[in-house]
Amino acid sequence: MFIIRTMDKRNFDIRQIETFAAVMSTGSITGAARLTGQSQPTVTRLVQELEADIGFSLLHRAGPRITPTANGISFHQEVERALMSLDQMRAQVEAIVRAEAAPLAIAAIPALAVGIVPAVLARLAETLPNRVQLDSAPAEVVVQSVLSGRAAVGLTSLPFDHPGLTTHWVGQAPCVALLSSDDPLAELPVLPLAALATRRLLTMANPFRLRGRVQAELDRRGIAPVAHLATNTTMNAALLVRAGLGVAVVEPATAYGAPIQGVVVRPLDVEIPFLWGVVTPARQPCSALVTALIGAAYESATELLPGFRLCDPTHRATSAEVEPTMEYGV
Repeated sequence: MFIIRTMDKRNFDIRQIETFAAVMSTGSITGAARLTGQSQPTVTRLVQELEADIGFSLLHRAGPRITPTANGISFHQEVERALMSLDQMRAQVEAIVRAEAAPLAIAAIPALAVGIVPAVLARLAETLPNRVQLDSAPAEVVVQSVLSGRAAVGLTSLPFDHPGLTTHWVGQAPCVALLSSDDPLAELPVLPLAALATRRLLTMANPFRLRGRVQAELDRRGIAPVAHLATNTTMNAALLVRAGLGVAVVEPATAYGAPIQGVVVRPLDVEIPFLWGVVTPARQPCSALVTALIGAAYESATELLPGFRLCDPTHRATSAEVEPTMEYGV
């Protein structure tokens, strides 16, 4: 029996954890039983035992209907992370037994997971291990994945600041505008930021990252779009642009790395930087593969992103260690 031991000495049977995850995934006891190959009474018993072990309810029960409690939703987030770590450990063990290269886990924000990482992995295709995992997540989650060891390397936007990270390099590239191909503004080779005053602006939802820099430039120039539509990924913004819902100002990685038919990319008449970097756990040596990946990320960014350049790493903050581990030709 595999046991997960927590800091306060509670022991959780892995069957309980996996069964609860199955209930959350399927939304029902019946679905979880089918998914795990167990009987419905067994699924019910395992979840009830887990609730007894942790000391709070995970599910609201109303006859055959179940819904997660607020605590259940929070606990499920931890369960997903624990199962991911367990899965990675199993893969590591299998690799050791078979004398294979260790699995590679990468965490990246959606923009870089879509726009940069595929090109990076293509450069390394001949040297990749049999098992590679790419997780796309918000910047804060990427950082935590690297800190916890769930990911060997992270590609994330700025700001980030943690003494547990080694920052290998920080780069920047100008943000761009996305327009529907039938928009009259698409005929311009460079889009004036002032043109947004008559349009709905599509931006990212997080005010502490790219959206904050875009808004600061608009405010500085006294430009007030007639409306705003916020979303959480550039890919969403591009699809909204294609539907004719406005003009987007976005990071360039998705725009150039994953172009969408019916959407055109135009540079802006002002540079609004998109800042991002590559990080690994501090005080942990990089494998040859991770070192190659860090270099391939720079090469891919240089090739894909017009105006990309390395920048002063103090942009990120002051306390994270900066350790340039290779020459990048600049």
